[in-house]
Amino acid sequence: MKLLCILTVVLALASVEPAVSSSPRRYESIITFGDSFTDTGNAIVVLAEKSRFDPTVQPPYGMTFFGRPTGRYSNGRLIIDFIAEKLDLPFVPPFLSHNGSFREGVNFAVAGATALNASFFRDIPLVGSFVLNTSSSVQLGWFESLKPSLCSPAQECPGFFHKTLFFMGEIGLNDYSFAIFGMTLPQLRSMVPDVVKTIAAATEVLLRQGAKTVVVPGIPPLGCMPPNLVFFPSNESAGYEPSTGCLKGLNDIARHHNSELQKALDKVRANHPNALVIYADFFTPVIEMVESPHKFGLTTDVLSCCCGGGGKYNFNISAGCGMPGATVCDDPSEYLYWDGHFTEAAHRYIAKGWLNSINSCKPW
Repeated sequence: MKLLCILTVVLALASVEPAVSSSPRRYESIITFGDSFTDTGNAIVVLAEKSRFDPTVQPPYGMTFFGRPTGRYSNGRLIIDFIAEKLDLPFVPPFLSHNGSFREGVNFAVAGATALNASFFRDIPLVGSFVLNTSSSVQLGWFESLKPSLCSPAQECPGFFHKTLFFMGEIGLNDYSFAIFGMTLPQLRSMVPDVVKTIAAATEVLLRQGAKTVVVPGIPPLGCMPPNLVFFPSNESAGYEPSTGCLKGLNDIARHHNSELQKALDKVRANHPNALVIYADFFTPVIEMVESPHKFGLTTDVLSCCCGGGGKYNFNISAGCGMPGATVCDDPSEYLYWDGHFTEAAHRYIAKGWLNSINSCKPW
């Protein structure tokens, strides 16, 4: 029987956290790819090798849940952490800094990773030297190298991946976040087809390897991210969305990316009718929280960071979270943004919607 799951996660304001049976577990493993929204410690290794400063090894990162820095770009748990908990699985360990077994999960995501290869950014002014060689294709290469330890002989892999929940992203946001430093908005928009094509192709790779359930998130609102609001302010009020205060041009690019990604995933599903390919909406829940912060217990200054070095939106590149001169808010649960990335409170809400989507698909 052909199974098709075409789902867009649309979060209701009164979203109910789904109950998940722990016996038997529907999924035996989580394998994830992506960037800082999913990285649970890989960037610690990558940045150390490049002798670059990593704020996530400093307090107050991790303060809310772990009580110590863990390499996560947040005050606590990420979306993937909440999903692992609800699926009765351990937190997904980082591939580059974990010495134990990966049989119940492995995380290839790296902060700063792009969908496109690093070579794409090499000739963009002010950008090329900052983009690390950790793109989606590099992460897929790591996955390929790890496969023999996950399932051996190779004939066992389809059975193992049959019960594995894969996440291809979120990835793609950094492609635009880096490129905007050397491109105009029209040039940025022209990148969308290549970025989307790369994400869809990476999803196809997983499906050909035997994956049966792949979650592919869209990107959050680019124009609401505190760094973009600071670095690229509009000189005109028309440059901001009246309902959010976010940058209209950048949010339009995010909407376009997400729309094109959903179209691309339709084609992926057509090629793999017996697999579940789930689009996870990252954009809508963030907009909901920005437009109605009081409904989520958030501060009315919803676009400002909890942890930062002052200035508008409490984002200061010279005194970022974890650096001298930065301070942390009294209650991170009242904030949408931690350091320019999201707080644990925001991750919790977004994860509820993604879980609703995953659990709405029929188990194999």
